[in-house]
Amino acid sequence: MPAALTTEQRDLADAVADVMAKRSPETEVRRLMATDTGYDPAVWAELAAMGLLGLAIPEALGGSGAGAVEVGLVMEAMGRALLCGPYLSTAVLTTNLLLALGDTREQADVLPRIAAGEFLATVAFAEPGSARPPASPDTTARAAGFDWLLSGTKTYVLDATIAQRIYVLAGNSIFAVAPDSPGLEISALSTVDQTRKQGRLVLRDTPARLVGALEAGSVALDRALDAASVALSGEQAGGAMHAMRMAADYAKTRFQFGRAIGSFQAVKHMCADMLLEAESALSAARHVAAAFDADDPDCLLDLAAAQAYCSEAFVTVAANTIQVHGGIGFTWEHPAHLYLRRARTDAELFGDPAWHRERYVRLREAQQ
Repeated sequence: MPAALTTEQRDLADAVADVMAKRSPETEVRRLMATDTGYDPAVWAELAAMGLLGLAIPEALGGSGAGAVEVGLVMEAMGRALLCGPYLSTAVLTTNLLLALGDTREQADVLPRIAAGEFLATVAFAEPGSARPPASPDTTARAAGFDWLLSGTKTYVLDATIAQRIYVLAGNSIFAVAPDSPGLEISALSTVDQTRKQGRLVLRDTPARLVGALEAGSVALDRALDAASVALSGEQAGGAMHAMRMAADYAKTRFQFGRAIGSFQAVKHMCADMLLEAESALSAARHVAAAFDADDPDCLLDLAAAQAYCSEAFVTVAANTIQVHGGIGFTWEHPAHLYLRRARTDAELFGDPAWHRERYVRLREAQQ
């Protein structure tokens, strides 16, 4: 079990929950998910003013140097509210990639602007056929004087259409690409979850700039994806907790045959199972975040187990929430389906549960 939250961590969680309740109600979620950008710049600026965009950024670069637990608590609140915004892509994934690459010039240029809410960035690593980085990327990079030219296709790129800089995995290296570069085509993807925008890149001899050391990008990307997966577990746990509470509240107030439906054994047992799934997901997410902060030697094992569990728990709870609500839960007007859509997408974002279980087995075998 993770250690109890400190007073500062509880205050952070409460503050983020409060701003999410005000800035990300269901009406706002539905409004933003229907837009092309998928976020509200005014809310983004407010998150920056609260210091949330720079949580994982060192103090010397304009952030607060917080750990995985703090980022996870923020993601829990955002998951409960289904926040529409590029937090995962910019404040978590890009930030951790730049820190892992160790390119001080790039860090000094980008990270303070991310913390200030002035710069949006994302990472393009997946290629058609898998949400994970390919073992041998088809995207290629060839030297062209002092620059590089990239060719290939990237997909499932978070917030691709609004990013001001895209970090692309080509070969085993990371390259920075401007969205208006010649030879670059960016298109929005139509996905199940409209609250989190994704895009597709087609690069045809697109000019790019090497970030970090040549051939060091894959290792840095793996570290960044691990950190982003820890944060994603927090979002999944927060979403599962909210979906479970929606179902429990409905079961208490919806009457059939003169009694609350929550008093019927089938519904009562379903709600109890949902509570167990959601609470266990929350425990797993906070445990793995604490393990990463403590640099526990088994933290990758913990992450593989937590990601597999949290992914499936969120999907199960969100699906059962619709069942508890009955006919109304299947309608577009009810928010239950929005949580199931987010859960389905989250479960594939950085590898599906089967991939994480296989990783757990591989890591365990390597220890023996």
